[in-house]
Amino acid sequence: MSAFDPAAFLPDDLLERIRERAPIHDRENTFPQQDLDELRAAGYLAILVPADRGGAGLGLAEAAILQQRLASAAPATALAINMHLVWTGVAKVFSDRGVPGLEFVQDGAVAGEVFAFGISEGGNDLVLFGSDTDAAPTADGGYTFTGTKIFTSLAPVWTKLGLHGLDTTSADAPKLVFAFVERTDAVVTGDDWDTLGMRATQSRTTRLSGAAASAEHVVRRIDPGPNPDPIVFGIFSVFEVLLASVYTGLARRALDLAVETAHRRRSKSTGAAYSQDPDIRWRIADMGLAYDALPPQIRALARDVDERVDHGARWFTLLSGLKHRAITTAKQVVDEAMLVAGGGSYFSSNELSRLYRDVLAGAFHPSDPESAHATAASAWLGPRET
Repeated sequence: MSAFDPAAFLPDDLLERIRERAPIHDRENTFPQQDLDELRAAGYLAILVPADRGGAGLGLAEAAILQQRLASAAPATALAINMHLVWTGVAKVFSDRGVPGLEFVQDGAVAGEVFAFGISEGGNDLVLFGSDTDAAPTADGGYTFTGTKIFTSLAPVWTKLGLHGLDTTSADAPKLVFAFVERTDAVVTGDDWDTLGMRATQSRTTRLSGAAASAEHVVRRIDPGPNPDPIVFGIFSVFEVLLASVYTGLARRALDLAVETAHRRRSKSTGAAYSQDPDIRWRIADMGLAYDALPPQIRALARDVDERVDHGARWFTLLSGLKHRAITTAKQVVDEAMLVAGGGSYFSSNELSRLYRDVLAGAFHPSDPESAHATAASAWLGPRET
């Protein structure tokens, strides 16, 4: 087997064009349409689709490396693309385990369709285990969905929205229903994405008023609450690994910028480059020590997903812990990079200023710090007494 070459999927010249556009989209609060167009043309939307279905046939471990590389150029573009890759990654989890139902996602990705992630709901800390969206069954085996989804990245461009809702009326209710809907008049995308950072993702609010999913696009009906169903594991594993990858790529870019700055800046008092200052050297070393721990962790867990390793109940601690460590480390690295770069990094025109704002979004993605700690505490200490 030939060695995996990230540059074959994300060439340097493509990354540079994406990097040049990133501050414009951040400043103008616009979606990076050109980034999506170029990535689609390069086959990036189908990197996780098996080769026999027309995709690149990569595993989650390779996709994680690519997402780190993309995030080093434009974190918001990478985070937006992440949400599409989550669904193609879940489709891969299904196909790898012989579970049917998401072939249309793989075929759609090859054809250039864009899949968005409609799971988050305001105030719903159950996330995958519950929903405030109403899922009403139809006579033909489909469902209609009514409710509000938040943080819907790719809002201006998606062609299918993967979502969940709660069926409370069927004979076997309650059931959580996972399905895909298309853009119709029953789907209204808000124009409310005016945020501190990650502005190019355009993760707008989506309001559903009887949005229909056909029977063939109803993927799963499961009991609410913690569940071993492949849809839960697929979403959680791919989401956490790829999310950790984006913020790890962001951290790498901040570290690289700090190194460049340390070599470029010179002390007025000594004339020496800042790279020779003991305090700056210690600070960058600390950043490097923290960053270096992340890529191997991501690679190891992503490979375990690809190779169908059975971690049992430990999976949720391992995955939420990976995401938590990536976010906290990335924030630490960016904070230190700002100090190395000095006051110039405080200006909005400085790339580090944008990275500083972008990294703050990490705390709001599942698993949040409270959830990650609760999961770890239960794993090590057992559940809380009631």
